[in-house]
Parts: sequence; structure tokens; C-alpha cells
Amino acid sequence: METVLNIINYLNGLVWGTPMVILLVGGGLYLAFVSKFTNLTYFVHALKILKESKDDSKKDQGQLSHFQALTNALSATVGLGNIAGVAVAITQGGPGAVFWMWVSAILGMNTKFFECTLSMMFRGKDYKGEVQGGPMYVMEYAFKKIGKPLGMFFAIFALIGTLGIFQANQLSSYLSLEFSVPPYITGIVCSILILGVILGGVQRIGQVTAYLVPFMCGIYLIAAILILIFEIDKIPGLFMSIINNAFSIESGVGAASGIAIREVLQIGIKRAAFSNEAGMGTAPMAHSNAQTSEPVKEGLVAMLGPFFDTIIVCTITAFVILLGINEVPEKLSGISLTLTAFKNLLPTFGPYILGMATLLFSFTTMLGMANYNEKCWSYVFKGKMGGHKTFYAYYCGSIFLGTVLSLDVVVGLIDLSFGLMAIPNVIVTLLLAGKVKERLRNYKESL
Repeated sequence: METVLNIINYLNGLVWGTPMVILLVGGGLYLAFVSKFTNLTYFVHALKILKESKDDSKKDQGQLSHFQALTNALSATVGLGNIAGVAVAITQGGPGAVFWMWVSAILGMNTKFFECTLSMMFRGKDYKGEVQGGPMYVMEYAFKKIGKPLGMFFAIFALIGTLGIFQANQLSSYLSLEFSVPPYITGIVCSILILGVILGGVQRIGQVTAYLVPFMCGIYLIAAILILIFEIDKIPGLFMSIINNAFSIESGVGAASGIAIREVLQIGIKRAAFSNEAGMGTAPMAHSNAQTSEPVKEGLVAMLGPFFDTIIVCTITAFVILLGINEVPEKLSGISLTLTAFKNLLPTFGPYILGMATLLFSFTTMLGMANYNEKCWSYVFKGKMGGHKTFYAYYCGSIFLGTVLSLDVVVGLIDLSFGLMAIPNVIVTLLLAGKVKERLRNYKESL
């Protein structure tokens, strides 16, 4: 297993090097200028769109309302990446990594607006004739000659990147740490529960996540905000520590002494991508199920994702960890680090709140990922290879596998797959930005 991990880390070093940072950050800046910072100027308007029902226009294609599409996307992003992923970022890059997560999220709002609008503009149909969308359809229909191979490249790596193995791994780690539940038991139970929901298709997933996502966020945020209120006098110093460490060769908590600024930046961007998935091409697959004839509307709704996910939830988690942990123990990472912080700051009921949030976060994220994975499976195999029965076995089997693999292997696999998904997706988004700009201008004029 150590050899496998070394190979994965080597490949991640190649994929997530300086060119990837330039692509994600530089691409986000370019899209921000192209859209005239729509992520800021139309933020309130995007919130208003969420109130619209999918029944407002029954002739429109799609299966979900704007709100259901957003919660479906958030169910895959607002999850253990916000609880355990932030802990991984701090462990690897110190407090400074949080600052670069913020930068990546703000720019990612523009990226997500463009990629989701494009997925609505270039929606296609799967082998069953159902309306679908996502980067693979954008690539196929926008670029006739090379589009199909690009779409297949993206979808194949998405079959790994959109697995719920990280969530399963961290849930089993939590249950094993707190209640001595064997990981394989967690794997079996999760596989059965996930199978029961995904058998109902995208509409059932949308219905379940529409109820669970606001509930789980509310529980977690109330407990975390309560901690911040108790420690409010330390918040200004915490802000300064994050900013100082973002530009310092000494990264502080959890990171090796003398780590380069470039490495902290890369860690922050990688973990932000893992958390809000802007540029990875996953959210467009959920938003493309929205029932609307106006692509820009769904793009505006989609850009809210990185704000809720990273700017709010990840920031609160990071503050709790940094307040509760003065020095990261060598053996703690991921959910165990966040749990230790909650125990230190809210010993009476903090661990139980985190436990409930962990259960709900992991479950809804695995559901959201199942939706993405099934779309990619259908695109690649088109009903062959045993159809959906094989898919159910593949996805639920991966949930079980995630509970028994080490955290390093799981994170490495997801990072590598996300990187290989992002390269074609962001490049195609940049090439087609002009089409979105024109559509956005027409939409603004119509208002």
C-alpha cells in the first residue's frame, strides 16, 4: 500500500503543480472580468431566483426546481470536506491555507457560474432519452471533432473523483473512534442505505437532499457559531494569523517548518477545490437537471455554492479548529482533528453535535456523488456493462472500500481524479466564455 501511495503522491505533484494553480486562479480572474464580477453584483438576485418553483414553466425541460438543484449540488460539496477537508488543509499547510481557500472560493463563484451556464446551454440526452447535462455534454456538442474524446476523458476520471469514498472513510473513522464500530460494519450499512435512496433516481435524491441539507447545515453551524461567540475576543487575532501565515514561510499549526508560500497556496486551492468543487465539473451535472429554459438563471444559482460552502461553512470550521487546537498531534488528521477541537471547546455536547453532523453530511454527500457518478456511468457505458445493476454494485461497493482504505490513499485518489477532471473542464469553459458573456448580456437586458 505504501508503494501505491507514493505513486499517487507523485502523480498528484505533477497534476497539482504551478500550471494547475495558474489555470484555476488565472482562469477564475479572467472569468471574473468577462462577467464584470457578476458573482458580487448579482448575488442578491441569485438568492431571489431560489424562490422560483419548477412549476412556473411546466414546458421547460428538467426534473428539479432551482432550490432542489442547488441543494443537490450542495449535498455533494457541503459535507465532510467542510469538516474533515478543512482539517486536512490545516494539517498540511497551516492556517495560511485557509486564506487561499477564501481566494479560490471567491474566484470559484465565477467559474461555477460559467461552467453551470454552459451545461444548461449544451444539455443533451442520455441513452434512455432523459435530459442530462455536464462537462462531457458541453465538450461533445460544442467541439464536434475532439469533443467526444474529451467528454469520455472527463467522465472516466469522474467515475473515480465522484465516488463517496472520502465520506465513507471519515464516517467509519468517527464511528470507530467514538463507538468502536468496526469499519466494515459502517461500510455495509452505508452501502445498503445509499442503495435504497439512489434506486429512486435523481428526483428522490433531490427530495431527500432538499430536506436534509438545510437541516444538517443548521445543526452544525449553530454549534460552531456558539463556540465562536464564546471565543469572540480571539477572532480578530485569528484573522491576522491566517493572513500572516498565508504569506509567511512559517506556516504554523500543523505544517512543516519553513514550508514555501507556493506550497501553502497549492494546498489551499486543492482543498478549496475538494470542498466547493468549482472548476471540477461536478456541480454542472446537478444543476443541469433544473427545470428552466434560461441557462443564466441556473448559472447564477450555481455560483452561490462556493460562497455557502467555503466562505461560510469552511471558515467557521477552520476557526473552530484553530481555536481548539494549539498544536496538531502527529496522529490526528481529518475528522479526528475537528472532533478534538469540538471536545476542547464544547466538551458537554459538542462531540454529539459533530457526530450528528458527520452522519448527515456524509450521507447526503454520498447521495450527491451517486447522482454525479451515475451520469458519468451512463455517458461512458450507455446502458451496457450490465446497465444500472452494475453501476449500483460499483458505487455501493466503493462505499464499502472507502471505509477500509487509509485516509492518505483516499484523499490522494480523489485529488488526482479531480485534477484530471479540472484540466479539460476549465480549458473548455475558458474557450466558451464568450458564449456565456453574450447570453448574460441578453439576460441582464431582459431584466
